[in-house]
Amino acid sequence: QEYLDFRKERSRMLLSRRNQLLLEFSFWNEPLPRQGPNIYELRTYKLKVGDCQVNVLLGWGPAWARAIKYRQENQEAVGGFFSQIGELYVVHHLWAYRDLQSREETRNAAWRKRGWDENVYYTVPLIRTMESRIMIPLKISPLQ
Repeated sequence: QEYLDFRKERSRMLLSRRNQLLLEFSFWNEPLPRQGPNIYELRTYKLKVGDCQVNVLLGWGPAWARAIKYRQENQEAVGGFFSQIGELYVVHHLWAYRDLQSREETRNAAWRKRGWDENVYYTVPLIRTMESRIMIPLKISPLQ
């Protein structure tokens, strides 16, 4: 009964809910426990559907398989995922940084590497919308 009461109370606070079933991109490693402290950036890209690409994800995946090598020096690449159930043509990238300053420095360093700009140039036209969220892990999270 206590749980049912909790669910009823929770439903009064809930404005909306969205679920997705995600798969990892094969070129991106599975997220592993990390020592902290870190902050995490979850970048979400909603891709165009029915564009001139045969399949937008087929264009996105190979481009990011090449691009990920530019973002490995500080081990900031945590995971890359795409939706299978829920809203489709959605891609999530998860990045780890010591703090917001190291995020800025790492992202700026990528632009100085030859080839990064080409990957961005190729993938930006595939994007409908994008969002960035900064997250701080809870003490119980293996991703510190």
